[in-house]
Amino acid sequence: MKRTEVEQLYRNRLEERDLFSANREKIIVLVSYSRLLVFALGVFVVWLIWETNHLEWQWLLVPTGLFLALLGFHARFNRELIHSRRSAQFYSNGLARMQDDWMGNGRQGQEFENGVHPYTGDLDIFGKGSLFELMDTTQSFGGEKRLAEWLKQTATPTEVTSRQEAVVELTSRVDLRDCIASEQEFLADISTPSNLEDWATRSVQLTSLPSRILISLLGGSTFVASVGWLTAWWGRTPFFALVLTIGAVAMYHRRRVNAVLNEVEAPAKGLLSIALMMEHLERETFSSARLQVLSKRLISDGKPASQQIRYLVRLVELLDARRNQLFAPVAAMLLWGTQFSFAIDAWRHRVGHLVPVWLDSVAEFDALLALATYAFEHPDDTYPKVRDETVVFDANGLGHPLIPDSQLVRNDVRFGSDRPLLVVSGSNMSGKSTLLRAIGMNAVLAFAGAPVRATSLTLSQFSVAASIRTIDSIQDGISRFYAEILRLRQILELASQKPTVLFLCDEILHGTNSHDRRIGAEAVVKGLLKRGAVGLITTHDLELSKMTRSLGGVGENVHFEDHIVKGKVQFDYVMKGGVIAKSNALDLMRSIGLEV
Repeated sequence: MKRTEVEQLYRNRLEERDLFSANREKIIVLVSYSRLLVFALGVFVVWLIWETNHLEWQWLLVPTGLFLALLGFHARFNRELIHSRRSAQFYSNGLARMQDDWMGNGRQGQEFENGVHPYTGDLDIFGKGSLFELMDTTQSFGGEKRLAEWLKQTATPTEVTSRQEAVVELTSRVDLRDCIASEQEFLADISTPSNLEDWATRSVQLTSLPSRILISLLGGSTFVASVGWLTAWWGRTPFFALVLTIGAVAMYHRRRVNAVLNEVEAPAKGLLSIALMMEHLERETFSSARLQVLSKRLISDGKPASQQIRYLVRLVELLDARRNQLFAPVAAMLLWGTQFSFAIDAWRHRVGHLVPVWLDSVAEFDALLALATYAFEHPDDTYPKVRDETVVFDANGLGHPLIPDSQLVRNDVRFGSDRPLLVVSGSNMSGKSTLLRAIGMNAVLAFAGAPVRATSLTLSQFSVAASIRTIDSIQDGISRFYAEILRLRQILELASQKPTVLFLCDEILHGTNSHDRRIGAEAVVKGLLKRGAVGLITTHDLELSKMTRSLGGVGENVHFEDHIVKGKVQFDYVMKGGVIAKSNALDLMRSIGLEV
């Protein structure tokens, strides 16, 4: 499917949802007025019965039945309206992403940024206008967290291939993603999956089957005794004797029962949100191995996980009946809370240990669906090949994933074990930093299992490390230069480990004098290459371009250049071989009116 076809699909479905929503709004208004009319009719019937005696009381059943039916219709149409609006929002958000109108409107994932990660801050992985904001269409906190983890970690070739197969299969399933997104706002209801796991796997205490049977018998016997006393079938003695007994039983279990009752509502609500998502996934059939495994993990004891959760939710709903003032006395006699506490703990004992598995499976599905959405909305992007063999990064038509297609300039980039270093020289604003981010972000996409912004890309498993955006800190007493050398030390330490480091250093050691910079930069790069790392450094200091010779010819010089057109500096952002032959600093200064 072409990009224009995807956009047209989104537009068509958005128009359908808007028309449906408008239709349901009209019907809801009509039903509301009908309810008022039926209510007035009921009042009129009551008046006729009361004042004229022309009608029997049975006639009230007609307006009452109509009113209840209209209540049901209103609830149904309102649910359909909410569902349609959420579906419309799903397609509206998709169009916004495809039309490059998404920045600042989505979840930005700052909570996943820790400040010391080797590349997330430098490559715009999180934050406003970030890769995460563009890609995060997850519907659960678990899925959101899983997606963030995939964007923060490298993955083996086998893992990447497995994710790619799953994403390819899910890419065309727009209806599945629509249904899940339209069901409800999952994220708000399951914001603490760790709490769900903690509750579900906690040691249970109310599992004794004899105690459960005894409590059920006592509750039933007390209710029967109360009926016998009220109907004068027998005296009050059996009733009061049983009341004392159930009181003693309730007091004996009180602490453990209260522990169950006080903790169950929030987990049940969160698990219900999970179940709503599971139900859509359980209806699907998959062919990729990864998706089949995830599907099987949603089955336990021959029953779908969503059905198991629905049973727990039903227990909690019935438990809430004890709060009804009319039912409360009956609930007390039946030991309602105690009985359902035993039933809830029995549920935890039976399937509680599976909840972490269910949450993990849903999180995985959710993250894969987000990658599939990204792939569907970027049909011109390609899936990379991640290799185990020779260290290589070989890209044709490589572009920055966050730059709109209308402004994107692509470049061919290749380096690896046979050519481990590219020294990129060029004028200010010529595209050096953009190239580094394009390389780094596409590597991140590749290891996540997503398609990349390139016509082709073959790469090894890398640990990406970047020094592009170093920031000083007054609070910590760290200058910008000191922050940079701390990052360079981190990259060197990372290069001593596996897998191979892909380093991306922008304007390396630009915070010191030219003499120290040349010596220091050469030492850092030599240390990285000695440890087997590969990558790029950029500079507008032409002295650093001589590094390729002093390092024994293992590197290559490339550059970006600019042109002066009618007194203004223009860039083509095309990478060329060799060293830049001129600088544009003075021209830039003059172009904004500085007298130099």
